[in-house]
Amino acid sequence: MQTFEFIVNGQQQTVEDVPADMPLLWVLRDRLGLTGTRFGCGIAQCGACTVHIEGNPVRSCSVPASAAVGSRITTIEGLAAPDGTLHAVQEAWLEHDVAQCGYCQSGQIMSAAALLATNITPSDADIDAAMAGNICRCGTYVRIRKAIRSAAAALRMRI
Repeated sequence: MQTFEFIVNGQQQTVEDVPADMPLLWVLRDRLGLTGTRFGCGIAQCGACTVHIEGNPVRSCSVPASAAVGSRITTIEGLAAPDGTLHAVQEAWLEHDVAQCGYCQSGQIMSAAALLATNITPSDADIDAAMAGNICRCGTYVRIRKAIRSAAAALRMRI
């Protein structure tokens, strides 16, 4: 058992008595109480557990906590601004009524936000590539794409 330190959603976090191979997902959910990140498949195939590590989207179910020590981690709870202003992707998700059951949506939003952090003029191919592996059992892919386009337009207007 080890003690690990991370910067999660802008705050220094220390977790104790953690096995080195414990997936980051369980540290976030069970040790830090950040339950917005979902467990889906456990094998990094569905995308429900997507978080950002140093700005990159990763499947937290397949990253051992020990591999993320000292990293800046952003979960769905930390995507909005500190004052509570929603991220453009979150606003677009609401505007386009993307979620049905909602189970996969935190992972979908985190993948979309990572795409738009590096590309605010994504093509359909860019969107498809960034969202590949994020599975929505309800099939809201058309609304997801519309929301990403909408969020990209909103971000471009802010520049």
